Amino acid sequence: MDYKLLIIEDDLALAGVLERRMSRHGFSCLQAHDASKALLDARQFKPTHILLDMKLAQDNGLNLISPLRRSLPDVVMVLLTGYASIATAVEAIRLGADNYLAKPVDTATLLSALTDAQIKGGAVEINEPDEQPLTPKRLEWEHIQQVLNMNKGNVSETARQLGMHRRTLQRKLLKKPTLDNRHSEIS
Repeated sequence: MDYKLLIIEDDLALAGVLERRMSRHGFSCLQAHDASKALLDARQFKPTHILLDMKLAQDNGLNLISPLRRSLPDVVMVLLTGYASIATAVEAIRLGADNYLAKPVDTATLLSALTDAQIKGGAVEINEPDEQPLTPKRLEWEHIQQVLNMNKGNVSETARQLGMHRRTLQRKLLKKPTLDNRHSEIS
């Protein structure tokens, strides 16, 4: 069976990582970075699977679930979020998502969420795990980046929300994760 995956993610680096990972496991991938392009691509590309980010710049991925489900009733849809909560998980499933995963997520978990929901016939092979366990430093980095992104790059406001001194936050921002860690995890 030909697996076609539409990746709806506004973080271009993460979308690229997801595409490389899923391509290695037999998916033909297409990226969409905003809601209108996602809906257009869904109609034209006709994916069998969708990875949908909950926060898409100014849009909310939850608002895309119903229109995507109406145009593609058999698609396997997984909502990814860096802001997981029971309320949004329940809402996502109620609206039609097949699964809900909190970021960061490893490839094996992602493949399981995408394929367990619907395998009819063939199977996507999970050859070997290609992730390193998440380190506390990497988790902290991801959280800082999410808060910084929510504050549109405002370091002072981000430091206030994180309860740390502005200079401490600036030092942490200078200590980027190593190249190996950055590419071995899905954030």
